[in-house]
Amino acid sequence: MSADAPLVRLRGVGKTFDTGLRALDGLDLDVREGETLTLLGPSGCGKSTALRMMAGLIAPSEGAVSWRTGARPEIGFVFQEPTLMPWASVEDNVWLPLRLRGVSKARARAAVDEALERVGLADFARSLPRELSGGMKMRVSIARALATRPALLLLDEPFAALDEITRFKLNDDLLRLRETMRATIVFVTHSVYESVYLSTRICTFSARPGRVTQEIAVEAPARRDAAFRASPAFAQTCQRASAALERAYGLEDAP
Repeated sequence: MSADAPLVRLRGVGKTFDTGLRALDGLDLDVREGETLTLLGPSGCGKSTALRMMAGLIAPSEGAVSWRTGARPEIGFVFQEPTLMPWASVEDNVWLPLRLRGVSKARARAAVDEALERVGLADFARSLPRELSGGMKMRVSIARALATRPALLLLDEPFAALDEITRFKLNDDLLRLRETMRATIVFVTHSVYESVYLSTRICTFSARPGRVTQEIAVEAPARRDAAFRASPAFAQTCQRASAALERAYGLEDAP
């Protein structure tokens, strides 16, 4: 691919699991370098399946996933649950992806410290997961994904189980990370409001088997905050995203 090609491209991608479940069908999707792309839709429409294909965790049944460089770049993945090792300290949890590559703790120290600093947990490096709040555990999970300094960060509904105030705070944390780390981000959510607040572009998914039904560019200030959430531009974009979901799911005439 040329230098201005998408970082990753999915073309004609379908996925049928061994159970016979058809998760995706004819999915076409581009991820552009430097953007924050949200895949928006309710649970069960194939968003997470598409994310796992980008991560190389599962393979498509048909179609192709191709990379601009020809090979998959460094990827960080944040799951819906923090999935931390309860017996290990915060710093050891963050060290894990580097440890699995044979990197000693001493050699990983700078990367681990940097990742914890980015998520505001430098003072909790020696704490155990049971000593942390739900939001802090998710920050550890994000730090672990950042430890390898990924070019692409994939997040699968990481804030869905958190209370609204904590969720807003972590949304702001993720925006700050985007400003400093220069990674491309793909974020899966079923929240219209979260998608508009975080994204530079939104792709809505149809009901299973999933495919992209509409793309929405998010016109917003580079720095987003509570004032943006209260702005007419935010409300209007949320309305556009909601309408796109209604069209995707055939709900325009629903009572």
